[in-house]
Amino acid sequence: MKDYKLTFAVLTVAIVWGTTFLSIRVAVETIPAWFVAGIRQFLAAIIMFLILLYRKEFKWIGWEKLKYQLIFSSLMLIIANGMTTVAEEEVTSSLTSLISACSPILVFLGSLAFGLQKFHARAFIGIILSFSGIVFIFWDGIHDLKNPDYALGILFLFIAIAGWASGTIFTKKMNIQSGNIFLNLFYQFLFAGIVQIIFAFLLSENYNFENWSLKSISAMLYLAVFGSVAAFFAFHYALTKISPVQISILAYINTLISIFLSWLILNEEISIKFIIAAILIILGVFIINYNPQMFKKQKIE
Repeated sequence: MKDYKLTFAVLTVAIVWGTTFLSIRVAVETIPAWFVAGIRQFLAAIIMFLILLYRKEFKWIGWEKLKYQLIFSSLMLIIANGMTTVAEEEVTSSLTSLISACSPILVFLGSLAFGLQKFHARAFIGIILSFSGIVFIFWDGIHDLKNPDYALGILFLFIAIAGWASGTIFTKKMNIQSGNIFLNLFYQFLFAGIVQIIFAFLLSENYNFENWSLKSISAMLYLAVFGSVAAFFAFHYALTKISPVQISILAYINTLISIFLSWLILNEEISIKFIIAAILIILGVFIINYNPQMFKKQKIE
């Protein structure tokens, strides 16, 4: 019998996370990036708090566990999510999603450095393909890097994927049991939201709230409710039914959806070279992470 809940969960993750880069781009049109990131995480924390109260699961997790949640939050939410949001003030959502798709490469290289993974020839081929895709993107547009704002946006983007990769590697290295993931996420969202809102008031040159458009506010609310909460629930529900390896395939779908929507809705230019670069990067990342279990029908009891 077909599991319609699982199908819905997988589609939710693929589609919602595929729209986040587009939503960020729309949100930062009139709202300073750090406000977008901070309010998004803070609202997500409030939603998580209400859910925990309803489930009667809210409690203090202790200073030791809190320390790890703050590290995760700093790397994955403040640096990775925050700097991605800042980058999209200058960089297109399609390019942002494509560069962000390279984060598994940094995870792999970092895992090698910490002895968490062994090097193999297939990985070398994947890295070369992905790097070729990155070179392909900037080959004709190298002159754009002379624009200090654009160059800074690209730098922020690479800092973002470095933060995501570091958080992933830290999680692997410490091998800490997740416990109540909803409770952990509440503390992560709350800490990131507070820090990012402080950054917003300190770093934003102009945060005149009257200039915030309804479209940007709606995109920010969408990121909080769907990007940070709904997709997360769907992701963890899917993990109870299928393996993490199978779930990882969604990362490639997210990137393709993001690029398509950026072209369709934001009229971003998607050249033939950009498409070739996308194929090279996605193929390279896929080769690095390939596992036969990806395509086997299996369930986790």
